Amino acid sequence: MAADCLGNCVTLVLIQPTLLVSKPMKFFVPAAKDDIKAEQVYSAIAQSVKAPITKKRVWKLQWRENETDIECEVGKPLPSFYQTGKELVLAIFDCENLYKICTLSRGGVKGEPILVGKNFQPSAIYFLDNVNN
Repeated sequence: MAADCLGNCVTLVLIQPTLLVSKPMKFFVPAAKDDIKAEQVYSAIAQSVKAPITKKRVWKLQWRENETDIECEVGKPLPSFYQTGKELVLAIFDCENLYKICTLSRGGVKGEPILVGKNFQPSAIYFLDNVNN
């Protein structure tokens, strides 16, 4: 059949899309040297933003807002929409009606955390040490 094309053929290659699902990680706080320091920093941030300290800790949060899919993950920068530059997400707290996302300038050391209402139907993935809790 290729001979019938006379040099004007297009080859179609179908690629099967792959959904990348990352596995939860062990609890950490960016820049904390060890588990003890991570707990201390997490507790201090929680107290500062008036968030509950629970055994179940959020690692990653995904939601849809204004027709945009948004994702944040502890240890990674927020999407540019939030104008926090390259600041890493330090902690994500699961509060009663919303999530509080903290970076250095948004709830970590100063400022207010980013709030994501549960009315946006966010999907939370928890740290590995908490998946059975």
